[in-house]
Amino acid sequence: MKMIGVTPALSDTPGRLIINEDYLQAVIRAGGLPVVLPLTDDEAQMEEILQRIDGLLLSGGADVGPEYYGEETLPCCGETSPRRDQMEFFLCKKALEMDLPILAICRGHQVLNCALGGTLYQDIATQYSEELKHPRYEVPRDQVHEVVVEKDTKLHQITGLSSLKVNSRHHQAVKEAGQGAIVSARATDGLIEGIEVPGKKFVVSIQWHPESLSDYAPDAQALFNAFVSACGGKQ
Repeated sequence: MKMIGVTPALSDTPGRLIINEDYLQAVIRAGGLPVVLPLTDDEAQMEEILQRIDGLLLSGGADVGPEYYGEETLPCCGETSPRRDQMEFFLCKKALEMDLPILAICRGHQVLNCALGGTLYQDIATQYSEELKHPRYEVPRDQVHEVVVEKDTKLHQITGLSSLKVNSRHHQAVKEAGQGAIVSARATDGLIEGIEVPGKKFVVSIQWHPESLSDYAPDAQALFNAFVSACGGKQ
């Protein structure tokens, strides 16, 4: 069974980590074995983790520290997680070097883009547009807007669809795609909602939360199925 390392978030309770169970269930349905990773700054331990897992799932959570994309923190930026930033940027960059399959979701999507040298909007409403209301935290499992999928992308190949109905739990977003990445999906207001890295085994990155749709939306579960399928199981 393919082992999928899933990054956790810090709880508000000191000394505790948390993870939305939806991630784990979506991986299980895809035939993978999800393993919640420790939060560590020990690079030797992180190297060992990468040697043992078959794929890396970068999950959602707090805002990415603006220093990781060359900006100062603005008042519109939300709470950040420096410990998590340190670990996830290390894991992400090393996984890219190793060509380890990556599925990056929400915060993970932003981490991946910044690891590739891209940038973020610290707040969509104040820095981009209020045309479309993106954060819909009150309906985390509802499909609240559409994204248009670019043809000839892995996302299009996986879903077989030119547009997807998605949920929305984010106030930040990708501004400029990082080096080597292509845009795979945009919201109807033009905001980047998906990127991927051609030439890699599997590097797919999306802003919405397919794990919270995957028990009823086939296109959402298809992302996890394709991700797990791309992961090479170790003997």
